[in-house]
Amino acid sequence: MQNWQMAGSAGWNQRFQPVVTVVPYVLLAVLAALTIAFKHNRPGSLAIDLALCAAAALWSLVLFTLRPEWRVRIGVMGVFLAGLILFGLVMVLRDPWFGFYTPALYIYAFWIIGWPRELYFIAGAAVVAGTAQSAGLDTGSWVGRVEYLAVLVVNIAPMCLLAWMGEIGSRYYNSREAALREAREANARLAAALAENTTLQERLVEQARAAGVLDERARMAREIHDTLAQGLTGIVTQLQAAEHAADDPAAWRRHHAAATALARESLTEARRSVNELRPEPLETGRLADAITEVAAKWSARHSIPAQVTVTGETRTMRPDAEVALLRTAQEALANVAKHAGTVTRVGLTLSYMDQQVALDVRDDGRGFDPTARGGRDGGFGLVAMRQRIAALSGTLQIESEVGGGTGISAWLPAEAPEVRS
Repeated sequence: MQNWQMAGSAGWNQRFQPVVTVVPYVLLAVLAALTIAFKHNRPGSLAIDLALCAAAALWSLVLFTLRPEWRVRIGVMGVFLAGLILFGLVMVLRDPWFGFYTPALYIYAFWIIGWPRELYFIAGAAVVAGTAQSAGLDTGSWVGRVEYLAVLVVNIAPMCLLAWMGEIGSRYYNSREAALREAREANARLAAALAENTTLQERLVEQARAAGVLDERARMAREIHDTLAQGLTGIVTQLQAAEHAADDPAAWRRHHAAATALARESLTEARRSVNELRPEPLETGRLADAITEVAAKWSARHSIPAQVTVTGETRTMRPDAEVALLRTAQEALANVAKHAGTVTRVGLTLSYMDQQVALDVRDDGRGFDPTARGGRDGGFGLVAMRQRIAALSGTLQIESEVGGGTGISAWLPAEAPEVRS
């Protein structure tokens, strides 16, 4: 049972103030009227009873009704209720009908003191009620005293039991309210977390979409560089050679045929790149065969010997790993043709090891300074190679010096290809 001390002044004003500010005074007025009716022929006794009624009303008015701020002060309320019980006891000792004032005493005792102090005041109000009910007993004999005590017990026990049950109910109610409040707070936090997660998910989706766009742009840039750019460069080179060989019909036709074949190959590779298909050399053979084929075509096109060496036990790799190594070989050979100057030999070594697969491309050309801005081909070719290899957890190393040739080494983990069910 929620007491006023715990409920506070707001709860008091809204729920209980009409009861305690009206009922006690109404009861006193009714009892005063009954006293006048019963004792109108005894003015002396009537005056005392009316004085007691007025004193009780004044006591309530001064200590309780006119002082709402005192209602949360346990000490003041204890004095107030003790005095009111004393007034009630004196009145019932004089006239039993004042026992009808005990409901007001019970109201105060149950609601303004708080557990467990309320038990003392409830027992006091029960004594007032029991005394009124025992008005006809002969308390001068031991039988009358026993009966009087029994009446008091009959009044005190159930009222204290009711107060105890009210306290248990109040604790249950408070615990339930606390649980509901915690549940509401948890739901509010959960709703906030869900909203935050939704916002975060939207951001992640947007970032993933942007990253996907950037990755696709980078892939297309690499593919364009490795197919169209290299092919166009080779075509321009062959056409220039054909122009210089205008006086030699056989040489002119050879360069013209090479440019035409290179254009067809570049167009085919461009279409395969757009459709994210494997390069054609890998469709018809293993990585070693594809690199050998690419090197042979490059050697025939540029009249530079290119030797391919394969060491270790050849095995199938993941498609993206094979594509990365093949593109690295193509880019390295294209850079030799464009930037190495006079080259007498080029060597490509594909090494299958237990944990890694390595590709080395070396030439004896004029070399370059790897630390110079832009590198050997303006920067993008080497960047594209690094991106391809790094995306597969591999490493790319470039060794070169001016006049000392160039060596490019790509290392990839020797992972088994994915098996699709």
